[in-house]
Amino acid sequence: MDHSNHTRLAGSELTPDILEGATIYGPADEKIGSVDHVHGTQIVIDVGGFLGIGAKPVAVASNELDFMRDEDGDVHAVTSWTKDQLKAMPEHRD
Repeated sequence: MDHSNHTRLAGSELTPDILEGATIYGPADEKIGSVDHVHGTQIVIDVGGFLGIGAKPVAVASNELDFMRDEDGDVHAVTSWTKDQLKAMPEHRD
Protein backbone atom coordinates (compact mmCIF):
# COMPACT_ATOMS: atom_id res chain seq x y z
CA MET A 1 0.00 0.00 0.00
CA ASP A 2 1.37 3.39 -0.94
CA HIS A 3 0.89 5.61 2.11
CA SER A 4 2.33 8.73 0.48
CA ASN A 5 -1.10 9.94 -0.68
CA HIS A 6 -2.80 9.30 2.65
CA THR A 7 -3.80 12.16 4.92
CA ARG A 8 -2.06 12.30 8.32
CA LEU A 9 -4.41 12.64 11.26
CA ALA A 10 -4.29 15.86 13.27
CA GLY A 11 -3.60 15.63 16.99
CA SER A 12 -7.25 16.41 17.70
CA GLU A 13 -8.23 13.27 15.75
CA LEU A 14 -6.18 10.91 17.90
CA THR A 15 -9.18 9.84 19.95
CA PRO A 16 -10.31 6.36 20.98
CA ASP A 17 -13.40 6.58 18.76
CA ILE A 18 -11.26 7.18 15.68
CA LEU A 19 -8.25 4.97 16.48
CA GLU A 20 -9.77 1.79 17.92
CA GLY A 21 -9.71 -1.03 15.38
CA ALA A 22 -7.20 0.70 13.09
CA THR A 23 -4.82 -1.64 11.28
CA ILE A 24 -1.11 -1.24 12.06
CA TYR A 25 1.40 -1.73 9.23
CA GLY A 26 5.07 -2.55 9.84
CA PRO A 27 8.19 -1.38 8.00
CA ALA A 28 7.70 -3.89 5.16
CA ASP A 29 4.09 -2.68 4.78
CA GLU A 30 2.73 -5.89 6.28
CA LYS A 31 -0.20 -5.94 8.71
CA ILE A 32 1.28 -6.47 12.16
CA GLY A 33 -1.67 -5.77 14.44
CA SER A 34 -4.61 -3.54 15.23
CA VAL A 35 -5.43 -0.89 17.80
CA ASP A 36 -7.28 -2.44 20.73
CA HIS A 37 -7.66 0.75 22.75
CA VAL A 38 -6.01 4.00 23.80
CA HIS A 39 -4.51 4.07 27.30
CA GLY A 40 -3.45 7.63 28.15
CA THR A 41 -0.61 8.53 25.77
CA GLN A 42 -0.13 4.89 24.83
CA ILE A 43 -1.76 2.87 22.10
CA VAL A 44 -2.53 -0.75 22.97
CA ILE A 45 -2.02 -2.97 19.94
CA ASP A 46 -3.28 -6.54 19.58
CA VAL A 47 -0.49 -8.56 17.95
CA GLY A 48 -0.76 -12.08 16.59
CA GLY A 49 -3.71 -14.35 17.06
CA PHE A 50 -6.45 -15.00 14.56
CA LEU A 51 -9.65 -12.97 14.39
CA GLY A 52 -8.80 -11.48 17.78
CA ILE A 53 -8.37 -14.86 19.48
CA GLY A 54 -4.99 -15.42 21.07
CA ALA A 55 -3.76 -11.90 20.33
CA LYS A 56 -1.25 -10.35 22.72
CA PRO A 57 -1.93 -6.74 23.78
CA VAL A 58 1.19 -4.55 23.93
CA ALA A 59 1.46 -0.82 24.61
CA VAL A 60 3.53 1.61 22.56
CA ALA A 61 3.84 5.39 22.76
CA SER A 62 1.47 7.14 20.39
CA ASN A 63 4.40 8.96 18.77
CA GLU A 64 5.74 5.56 17.59
CA LEU A 65 2.78 5.34 15.20
CA ASP A 66 1.98 7.51 12.19
CA PHE A 67 -1.83 7.56 11.92
CA MET A 68 -3.48 8.43 8.61
CA ARG A 69 -6.59 7.98 6.47
CA ASP A 70 -6.56 6.23 3.13
CA GLU A 71 -8.56 7.19 0.04
CA ASP A 72 -11.63 5.39 1.44
CA GLY A 73 -11.41 7.24 4.77
CA ASP A 74 -10.18 4.20 6.70
CA VAL A 75 -7.78 4.97 9.54
CA HIS A 76 -4.55 2.98 9.83
CA ALA A 77 -1.03 3.52 11.14
CA VAL A 78 2.52 2.85 10.03
CA THR A 79 5.37 2.07 12.42
CA SER A 80 9.00 1.03 12.34
CA TRP A 81 8.25 -1.83 14.77
CA THR A 82 8.08 -5.35 13.33
CA LYS A 83 5.55 -7.97 14.42
CA ASP A 84 8.34 -9.93 16.14
CA GLN A 85 9.49 -6.83 18.04
CA LEU A 86 5.94 -6.17 19.24
CA LYS A 87 5.46 -9.83 20.24
CA ALA A 88 8.66 -9.62 22.31
CA MET A 89 7.27 -6.71 24.37
CA PRO A 90 5.66 -7.31 27.76
CA GLU A 91 1.94 -7.95 27.68
CA HIS A 92 -0.13 -4.87 28.51
CA ARG A 93 -2.56 -5.22 31.40
CA ASP A 94 -5.06 -2.50 32.28
